[in-house]
Amino acid sequence: MDSERITLGSGKLYCIKFTGEIPDDATIETEDNQLAHIKGGASLEYTAESYTAKDDLGVVQKTKVTKEEATLKAGLLTWCATTLEKLCATARVTTSAKKRTVKIGGLKNQKSDKYLIRFLHEDDEDGDIRVTIVGKNEAGFSFTFATDAETTLEPTFTAYPMDKEGTLIIFDEEIVQNV
Repeated sequence: MDSERITLGSGKLYCIKFTGEIPDDATIETEDNQLAHIKGGASLEYTAESYTAKDDLGVVQKTKVTKEEATLKAGLLTWCATTLEKLCATARVTTSAKKRTVKIGGLKNQKSDKYLIRFLHEDDEDGDIRVTIVGKNEAGFSFTFATDAETTLEPTFTAYPMDKEGTLIIFDEEIVQNV
């Protein structure tokens, strides 16, 4: 029997431009590639729609999945102007010695970049879990400057097929042999 685990806690979120290949873990999971520190955890959602054909008497039936979708959501606690560029297809960032400016909007500025998004849940006892998708934030974003709370961004990354098999999610879990 496979060993079951109890998963406690949040993790780290990494983001790199997707070039068609998924690099090894050490290449992805660097400080420079960390999108933000997370507040409020992260969630992965996979949904499927199906079609069922059955006869009038209810004797035979066949069901086939006709549509799949996957999204990864996270609350970003630490972020800056360059984070917005990864969250918005129309964002453009310019940097000078003392200022970084992001311009957002203008459909003619739309980029078709896709990103490899990696969520890493580190667990010394049961082994690490990695969730990888390729996609982009298609939900927009909002942020509030409040007197009594930190300002977080909450993007929803929509997964795109990352290979010729149509893979939307790669879920890796380390297997730790407890003695």
